[in-house]
Amino acid sequence: MNISVRRFAGLAVAAGTLVLPLILGDGRLSIYILLGLAAIVTVGLSLLMGYAGQVSLGQAAFYAVGAYTAGLLAVHGQPPLLGLLAAPLVAAAFALVVGVPLLRLRGNHLAFATLAMQLILLSLAGQWTFAGGSIGLQDIPQFHVGPLELGGDRAYAYLTWLALAVVVLIARNVVHSRPGRALRALATSEVAAESAGIPVGRYKLVVFALSAAFAGLAGGVYAFYVGYVAPGSFPVLLSIEYVVMAVVGGLGTIWGALAGAAAITLIVQLLNHLGTLDGMPSYAPSVLSYAVYSLLLIAMVLFLPGGIVPALRRRFTPDRTENP
Repeated sequence: MNISVRRFAGLAVAAGTLVLPLILGDGRLSIYILLGLAAIVTVGLSLLMGYAGQVSLGQAAFYAVGAYTAGLLAVHGQPPLLGLLAAPLVAAAFALVVGVPLLRLRGNHLAFATLAMQLILLSLAGQWTFAGGSIGLQDIPQFHVGPLELGGDRAYAYLTWLALAVVVLIARNVVHSRPGRALRALATSEVAAESAGIPVGRYKLVVFALSAAFAGLAGGVYAFYVGYVAPGSFPVLLSIEYVVMAVVGGLGTIWGALAGAAAITLIVQLLNHLGTLDGMPSYAPSVLSYAVYSLLLIAMVLFLPGGIVPALRRRFTPDRTENP
């Protein structure tokens, strides 16, 4: 795909992003907002898995940290903008603290360790009275900057996609920078990268913190949009969804993260609709989700091991080097 085609595609997506909130109804606008929030998290996870080679099953934990940070600051009288800015910073700081011991692990051990981290965090959140305990943090005020208040889904849609635009810009700058070239070397061979003098451990930790910051930013927007956060708002299934989004779209690609988030969000909505039909048991949505995610991952490994976007790029530009 040449530069002009990519530029045209980017402009088309930007135009669609601006127009869709004006034509979607309230129900579909909420899906549109959730899609944007999922894309923010998935961009960071795609970089983490695609470049640093680290599998995280606990991204929803950083999403929760961002949501609780923004919510707590707003509930205690701080400006919502301060809460939204603090959300990614606190999530990144938390990732740096837990990442030092966790990133010593590899492969499945790291994946299960991040999953355990999320379960421990949510268990602690359920015990913290200052955060609402198991009931959750309620009455989070609407997001506002001075006299300008976001009071509807359309305004939150624009806020969400503005945040996504910032995340995409940061991710692109990182990938195309000198550290980005080091990350490409790290993704190709960790041993070779280390022998070339690249501080592998430091780069892994930085990407881990960056992916957590993106998730924290999404969590901050989510807290203001919903006005309520609780441990049950961040289930393990949510972290699995993010992994499936990154894998389906294509690891290490920004467009892949966006495509995967869009595809899986729409599938989730369909599964929720099917699972809540008359006669379906209460556990049907979760069972359907796990089953479909398993089938999707198997299908991707067998037929599109690189993901949707890399496969499309190979189809249209077989002799060119892929770029995120």
